[in-house]
Amino acid sequence: MTRSRVALFVLALSVGCGDRVPVPADVPTDTVMDVAPVMTNAEFPFRYPPELWAQRVQGDVLLRLFVDTAGIPIDDSTRIVTPSGIPALDSAALVGAPRLRFSPARRDDAALAVAVLFPVLFRHPDAPPLPGDSALTHPVRRPDLP
Repeated sequence: MTRSRVALFVLALSVGCGDRVPVPADVPTDTVMDVAPVMTNAEFPFRYPPELWAQRVQGDVLLRLFVDTAGIPIDDSTRIVTPSGIPALDSAALVGAPRLRFSPARRDDAALAVAVLFPVLFRHPDAPPLPGDSALTHPVRRPDLP
């Protein structure tokens, strides 16, 4: 497992468009979907900046991007909604975003272009969890399971 795979966890949530980032003209703002887009990349396209890795610096960047009907982010659509407070992490998230690939959102079996909020969580395995992280240090055993 590569260092970037261990250190980086990415989740995607589909949401409607907000008013903080301009919406490209060909992306509907009232999209209702049956199936949300799902990231299909075999490897995460985000790279932890080496100098921050060495210092065990961690942070979260929330991106908003627009995914077209082919599952590809629309050029120049990605914006930082919530910065990490660490410019190098914010830049790493922006640089990796165009390489994201998704199965497209669908409604009535037709592909849709949609807005997506995409959190990029930079985590170092030897650093303590950040506030709000829900990492377990020891597995929890339920008494009813072997």
